[in-house]
Amino acid sequence: MSLRIAEIFGPTIQGEGALIGEPTVFVRAGGCDYRCVWCDSLHAVDTAFRHQWQKMSAQAVWDDVRALSGGQPLTVSLSGGNPAIQDFAPLIALGKAKGYRFACETQGSIARPWFADLDTLVLSPKPPSGGEVMDWAAFELCVAAAGARPKTVLKIVIFDEVDYAWAKDAASRYPDLPLYLQPGNPDVDPDHAVDLAACTDRLLWLVDKVTQDRWFTARVLPQLHVLIWGNKRGV
Repeated sequence: MSLRIAEIFGPTIQGEGALIGEPTVFVRAGGCDYRCVWCDSLHAVDTAFRHQWQKMSAQAVWDDVRALSGGQPLTVSLSGGNPAIQDFAPLIALGKAKGYRFACETQGSIARPWFADLDTLVLSPKPPSGGEVMDWAAFELCVAAAGARPKTVLKIVIFDEVDYAWAKDAASRYPDLPLYLQPGNPDVDPDHAVDLAACTDRLLWLVDKVTQDRWFTARVLPQLHVLIWGNKRGV
């Protein structure tokens, strides 16, 4: 069975969430069941880019990961699109046998048995500003599929007051999961420079909201890769 892969790149650092700053090789899957209006990875989502996605065997993907990392174990992040559409179990098995760690970020719409083989599962439910409607029953199946094996965390992107209120409700559903919040980035065109002052303002707004509400179980983080490289792809 082949995988649809939009891009493989690294080593670089994880730019957001629980593993921020960690050396990582990214495997970005092609295809997604969501169409969030502010998606920053449309080249891995929109079928208009399908001709750019490569059909690769798990062994071929693993060969690329091993070459990029120089054969030195590190974290491999499965992202997308929605990587849960595809079967990454064979790739995880190949990497684990050589001491590599695996993380996956998904919106929690499709549960996979291989979630239990991960080291870190990042469940990132999409707030109202994205234009999608969360299926919490499907999300619950994802939490159950992971079980106790990986570190499972919540990561929620926040663009406005409505998203913020929604995030508080979402977090209350899973009080035992570590929670990471980050301000949304409305400027996702890779050909345009990022307004760093605006990024800082959005981060400060979110920090102020959390601290004023005494929401002390939430950890607020920036998108580190955006601060360093803007919206450049493949870094």
